[in-house]
Amino acid sequence: MALSSNKDLPRPDSAPLPLMRRPAAIIALHWATALVGVAVIALILAHEQAESKALRAWLLDGHRAFGAIVIALTLARIAYRVRHHPLAESAAASFAHRALIGLVHLSLYGLLLAVPMLGLALTSARGQAVSLFGVGTLPALIARDVDLGDTLADVHEWAAWSLLAVVGVHVAAALWHHFVRRDAVLLAMLPGRASVRAGAPDMVRTNTSLSSESNLA
Repeated sequence: MALSSNKDLPRPDSAPLPLMRRPAAIIALHWATALVGVAVIALILAHEQAESKALRAWLLDGHRAFGAIVIALTLARIAYRVRHHPLAESAAASFAHRALIGLVHLSLYGLLLAVPMLGLALTSARGQAVSLFGVGTLPALIARDVDLGDTLADVHEWAAWSLLAVVGVHVAAALWHHFVRRDAVLLAMLPGRASVRAGAPDMVRTNTSLSSESNLA
């Protein structure tokens, strides 16, 4: 009687399965952008509540400086995607699916650049400088123009709300993949080492499938 090989034996439920992960650079840039974005929001909310003039100025300086960092991180993400093409589409994905993914990401990256750029522009229009944590200042983007600054402030606010809406769609899509489709899209973007346990084989995807179904970078 022939003995079964180890590969034929059932895998314990607790045994982890390997998980196809996004490139480390994509994960790092994704979560760095998220953390800096949270800081940007927290600083402007605190600024609105602060009563001390000095504290309000300090919080606004931080809001602007972190906004400049968002621009740098977003440009780095775009450059990485252009150079490495990590999100190649799969023929299995429908045209409508790919179009929706493309629209969300075009909106996300566009607004991640536009919102802080508008903030820097309105700062220049008001004749103020953007201090980078006391290390230096950014050059003015436009000449001083108070009326233009007021207009840019309105556009900046509306663009910021639009960005939050797109981010909400982005987060909802990630949660839908994780809890409804039960695939590895969200896990593949988490920092650190992750694994998918046996008993949930539908959560293991190939790199191609992850790319076409989520585009979470």
